[in-house]
Amino acid sequence: MESLNQILSDTASIIWWPVLFLIIGGGLYFLIYSRFLQYKYFIHALNVLRGKYDDPNAPGQITAYRALSTALASTVGMGNLAGVAAAIAMGGPGALFWMWVTSFIGMSTNFFTSALASMYRGKDSTGELQGGPMYVIREVMGKRWQPLATLFCVCCMVGCLPIFQANQLTQALLDIGLKPMGLEESFITIGSSSISVTKFIIGLVIAVICSLVIIGGIKRIGAWAGRLVPLMIVLHFVSVVIILVTYADRIPYYLGLIFRDAFAADNYHGEPFLGGVVGGIIMLGVRRATFSNEAGIGTAPMAMGASKSVEPIREGLISMLSPVIDTIISCSLTALSILVTDAWLTKDASGITLTSLAYRAALPQGGDYVLLLCTFVFAISALFSYSYYGRKALSFLVGERKSAWYDYFYLSTIALGAIASMDLVLNLIDIAFAIMAIPTMISGLVLAPRVMKEAKEYFKKLS
Repeated sequence: MESLNQILSDTASIIWWPVLFLIIGGGLYFLIYSRFLQYKYFIHALNVLRGKYDDPNAPGQITAYRALSTALASTVGMGNLAGVAAAIAMGGPGALFWMWVTSFIGMSTNFFTSALASMYRGKDSTGELQGGPMYVIREVMGKRWQPLATLFCVCCMVGCLPIFQANQLTQALLDIGLKPMGLEESFITIGSSSISVTKFIIGLVIAVICSLVIIGGIKRIGAWAGRLVPLMIVLHFVSVVIILVTYADRIPYYLGLIFRDAFAADNYHGEPFLGGVVGGIIMLGVRRATFSNEAGIGTAPMAMGASKSVEPIREGLISMLSPVIDTIISCSLTALSILVTDAWLTKDASGITLTSLAYRAALPQGGDYVLLLCTFVFAISALFSYSYYGRKALSFLVGERKSAWYDYFYLSTIALGAIASMDLVLNLIDIAFAIMAIPTMISGLVLAPRVMKEAKEYFKKLS
């Protein structure tokens, strides 16, 4: 298992070399090419999200709000509680700065790729309108680009598996909920590997709960996401604000340290990149931010492509809000709680375990259980939405009817994710996400002029 994890880690590092430049370089191109045009309409984007421009008769399956909720259900998930903790454990406070930079650039990337997904929707085998990078490639770019669409779908089915969410939710339920009650974890040995029976059983229970929503398809997923996303954002925000108020005197120091450490990398413990530790911390920040908000990966365009709309630019504007809510707000709150409580200085702690130390330090009476509730809501909402992405990818390849089998495969991997190691899980998803970014970014860059033409016409009507 250790050798497999090392192979995946080395593979992820190699693949992320060119993808880092594609995501950051492509995002900067979108930013400069658009001359920050979409950012000027940030308030308008909020009004679109509120439903001010909703048309119930527009083509599509769900409202813009539910489309964003579906996208946020996967992004504002375990990456915000465990992913950012893993980044700080390896990179120190400076990793957060590079997550911010990646997210600001990602706003522009989401605008272009999601607008395209709405502009060039295609029909699946049942005649239902669908969107996403694979449909953009099929509908506009021609047959010679079709291998990119296939590559995206294959990697999407892997990258959107629920193994990380299941892994961290199971760990939280065990550490915070069951062990304090006196339950001892039991193991069995298969070959040279020791497998937790307790975690496997927890994973099976989670899979049963998720099946009640996942089998219902995008409309049921969107409805549940619309209810859970506001709850989890408010729950997380309130709990972290309590922590930050308790340690308010430390916030200025750590805000300064975030900026200093971003360029000094004094607390970075990973491999160098481009010959230095600063390159390494930049790579770490990009990977963890991309894992969290998924800008440039292609999942948000898949959700926004299902939105009821006749104005693609509105879907791009709504999608632009996702990195703000996910990384700049939610991840930052979690990171600051870990920093101000000094939980980040704990050795050999990462992921949700590190976040739980922060909650325990600031909220000794019940803090663990507040985090457990946050973790449950975050993970369950992500488990709902990721199933939609994977099934949609398989539907593109083999048709909607056969794609139903993905739901059952997806649910079975929840139990497997529960017993896997976190490092192995992160490396596997990192590889899949990196490859997904290639078709998403290439199609976005090639078709960017069409988005700008559409955007200029749309914004002209507003003025």
